[in-house]
Amino acid sequence: MLTRLRFLTAGESHGPALIAILEGMIAGLPLTAADINRDLARRQKAYGAGGRMKIEKDRVRILAGVMAGHTTGGPIALMLTNRDYRHWRDRDIPPMTVPRPGHADLTAAVKYGYRDLRLALERASARETAMRVAIGAICKRLLAEFGITIGSYVVETGGVVATIPPDMPYEERFARAEENDVRCPVPEAAEAMRRRVWEVMQARDTVGGVFEVVALNIPPGLGSHVHWDRRLTARIAAAIMSIHAIKGVEIGPAFDNARRTGTQVHDEIFLAEGRIVRESNRAGGLEGGITTGQPIVVRAAMKPISTTLTPLRSVDLATGEPTTTRYERSDFNAVPRAAVVGEAMLAIVLADALLEKLGGDSLEELRPRFAALRQMRLTDLPMDNTPWRFGYDDDTTPSSEEHG
Repeated sequence: MLTRLRFLTAGESHGPALIAILEGMIAGLPLTAADINRDLARRQKAYGAGGRMKIEKDRVRILAGVMAGHTTGGPIALMLTNRDYRHWRDRDIPPMTVPRPGHADLTAAVKYGYRDLRLALERASARETAMRVAIGAICKRLLAEFGITIGSYVVETGGVVATIPPDMPYEERFARAEENDVRCPVPEAAEAMRRRVWEVMQARDTVGGVFEVVALNIPPGLGSHVHWDRRLTARIAAAIMSIHAIKGVEIGPAFDNARRTGTQVHDEIFLAEGRIVRESNRAGGLEGGITTGQPIVVRAAMKPISTTLTPLRSVDLATGEPTTTRYERSDFNAVPRAAVVGEAMLAIVLADALLEKLGGDSLEELRPRFAALRQMRLTDLPMDNTPWRFGYDDDTTPSSEEHG
């Protein structure tokens, strides 16, 4: 559902490297590996992360599309080396024939006819999201040129819910989330989440949770209401739902809104000093699939990681006998890491929507076009205020026979 940008990732969880190609990025954008590595490091930070994070020290290599510190307009090629590959390179891989509930093991074998389930595991692994974060970091760099920022924080882990004061600014939520390894902006809730994760680790189990991703300073008018696949609401939801283990997405407090009446939900419109303003943002920054200029707020629900130390019942596909799963190294709690991936996916969609709106092939072209965008000002919204007709050909009107 991207229109200007396109990206592909390639590679396996324990293969030699992960690769990504981003096509459609404008020329002239300042970009270095450090811009990308910051978010790669954030993705690896979480209390309850698995042993893999102690092995991998993700540092991106930019192989194409960036010269002299600026994008060229050509495809950008990125690579991340898998340090763990050295442990797998020269060993015989034992057969994997017992599908793990909740993973892609069984469904991928049905689809592709795999004769060993590890072929599914290697590509379905969330290790792939490292490349999404790398691509997202480039898109964040573009958005930052226009004052747009994206951040995230965790609001629930393992049933522990953080009560965030409504008047806490989003920038403060982002900053506080970076201060602890559960990425929660409320210190008391963060401690309770940490205790909960520890308890679950001792029980040889896993937890899920809910995180929020927020985009600030988004101009109004991105997206469209005229086609189903151009509605920005749908494009954002699809991008977030594509993240491993995400099972639910809402724009703003959507499920809470569903329990209320219309007069309690919709953000009323006011005029203040020539500007169209709202006193609430229950729409989450989007109306009719188009940005309102308010913060875009996305909430995502992540299921508990499927790989558990405690075995789950399954079937050995090689023998047909009932059995239990074998443990594969994994996280106990991946919610803080998934939030960073959520930032990347939102950044990719918003960068695409911004390029779609502005057109142009270079940063130099985009700047004046961005400055000329319509804003929520009364002067930007002239109304004819006169009657009019549809004016379609009368042949489109049903005849009396068709009515009869």
